[in-house]
Amino acid sequence: MSKPALTELLHAAVTAVGGTERPGQVAMAEAVAQAVEEGRHLLVQAGTGTGKSLGYLVPALAQGERVVVATATLALQRQLVERDLPRTVKALHPLLRRRPEFAMLKGRSNYLCLHRLHEGVPQEEEEGLFDPFEAAAPSSKLGQDLLRLRDWSDDTETGDRDDLTPGVSDRAWGQVSVSSRECLGAAKCAYGMECFAEAARERAKVADVVITNHALLAIDAIDGAPVLPSHDVLVVDEAHELVSRVTGVATGELTPGGVHRAVRRASKLVNEKAADQLQSAAEEFERLMELALPGRLEGELPEGLAHGLMLLRDAARTCLTALGDTKDRSVQDEDAVRKQATASIENVREVAERILETSEYDVLWYERHDRYGASIRVAPLTVSGLLREKLFDDRSVVLTSATLKLGGDFNGVGASLGLAPEGTREDADESAGPHWRGLDVGSPFDYRKQGILYVAKHLATPGREGQRTDMLDELAELVEAAGGRTLGLFSSMRAAQTAAEELRGRLDLPILLQGEETLGELIRRFADDAGTCLFGTLSLWQGVDVPGANCQLVVMDRVPFPRPDDPLMSARQKAVQESGGNGFMAVAATHAALLMAQGAGRLVRASGDRGVVAVLDPRLERARYGSFLRASMPDFWYTTDRNQVRRSLAAIDAAAKG
Repeated sequence: MSKPALTELLHAAVTAVGGTERPGQVAMAEAVAQAVEEGRHLLVQAGTGTGKSLGYLVPALAQGERVVVATATLALQRQLVERDLPRTVKALHPLLRRRPEFAMLKGRSNYLCLHRLHEGVPQEEEEGLFDPFEAAAPSSKLGQDLLRLRDWSDDTETGDRDDLTPGVSDRAWGQVSVSSRECLGAAKCAYGMECFAEAARERAKVADVVITNHALLAIDAIDGAPVLPSHDVLVVDEAHELVSRVTGVATGELTPGGVHRAVRRASKLVNEKAADQLQSAAEEFERLMELALPGRLEGELPEGLAHGLMLLRDAARTCLTALGDTKDRSVQDEDAVRKQATASIENVREVAERILETSEYDVLWYERHDRYGASIRVAPLTVSGLLREKLFDDRSVVLTSATLKLGGDFNGVGASLGLAPEGTREDADESAGPHWRGLDVGSPFDYRKQGILYVAKHLATPGREGQRTDMLDELAELVEAAGGRTLGLFSSMRAAQTAAEELRGRLDLPILLQGEETLGELIRRFADDAGTCLFGTLSLWQGVDVPGANCQLVVMDRVPFPRPDDPLMSARQKAVQESGGNGFMAVAATHAALLMAQGAGRLVRASGDRGVVAVLDPRLERARYGSFLRASMPDFWYTTDRNQVRRSLAAIDAAAKG
């Protein structure tokens, strides 16, 4: 029997999920198949509505290679595992004459730990969680959550936190989960045979397609100890998020609370001298952090901080040695206590040591949080070298997103991934890095007919401080013309709050504000009521999918450049500048372009959608970088005519009501 054609397989899969074949989807599937066959790498920009999930799943399944798909969001993981893959596998089975298996795999702390659940949290039992009468009635919210988790453990097949509805607080989940460092290991654990995390790993080992997240992919690359099963093809979906997720995993942090937790965990297992040394170092570190002012630390470490971190590092080393030398059978569940203590102290030692090394490739800064106090953080200046070395090694990599092409090409995103500019590498020149190509398969939507990009060029240029009364006037007029139906994307929470308060006083329309309810509930209410507006910040720029007439105006208050005092972004910008590049364009403008492309993408989610993206920042029209930012956004019809936009919004509103 001859091998089925890719187009035949794609048609069967699209029909099975109830979709419609798109030219862009076909082009993407063919490019993915070619990249996999040739062992090359591909960056694919596929606009909303293209059906990119099937665009990479079908050719990957057809090749018969093992595939790992890494996504950034829970929503896409669920879509793949619960909708796309079951239907696609069923549809392709008779054509391929085999039934590909698929599985989900996440980091260990995402799974319920039965040892923790039944044996309790070593050394950190919460007092007053339950009434003394056989825990009949929980006396706190935490106690209620733990009882519910205990009941859920009998019903769940996966133990995956994301399968628990409604969810529980991070504090409650922390009582029933462990990190990979804290885990006893299946061989030593009394619950090893029933372990949810181990079961997930076993399923992944035999699956043809493994769905995971960017964080686990980063851990797999950074730690050097493989977490993911061996595979021939890696697909990174929502790839515009990858660099920030990898940076997050590679960032170390020390807080007084975390250090004192390590002291408490170790105190029962080490000799008194070692415990006192760590306690003394923790107190000195806490004193230092009370004096810390937020901001970046450059050059040599301040003498006091260096001394405090040396005390902490040396005390942690002493405790680790002592932990290895002692056994105390009087400690209940000693192995678990020891493992947890070792994990905490090892983290303190590693981060203190990394900060003391003051590498030119790391960025160091103090942060101060209203609730948690001060912390010291260390992050890589760039992850491009790490990604270039680890991501593109010994497998085909396909990176895809609706926003990979910034300013008209893929080179900005490519550079952040450690790739040389497209077309500069000859096959013989290995020093130029991995061979890749970029492909923009477009969108099924006619953006020029479906949307308008309006820039309010008459407004004053936004400053760092102060209320923008002209912007608020403009916003109120636009929202009124649209009859509500507005998603307001703001560069800061303060700006969103100010706008919400102002418009609530001016307009007789419901204004929802991020933070006043759970994000899911806010988005549901926004999608359900045509007159409603939703204002918020970063997570709304990328996390809202409301097709139809209830989102017909997307407003951005200003170009979302990173804050000038953002330690990591400013350090990256300075490093590019010092190496002869344009730091502003490579870092700040690229960051803004990515967010604006994502934000503008909230407007048109289906072929019948109509509306306006309004940017209330004249720099998008006046500044030299404006054309770069506009070229990164969907190709809407462009105008700076405020009267034209009001008329258009009123007409769209009337049509929606009609």
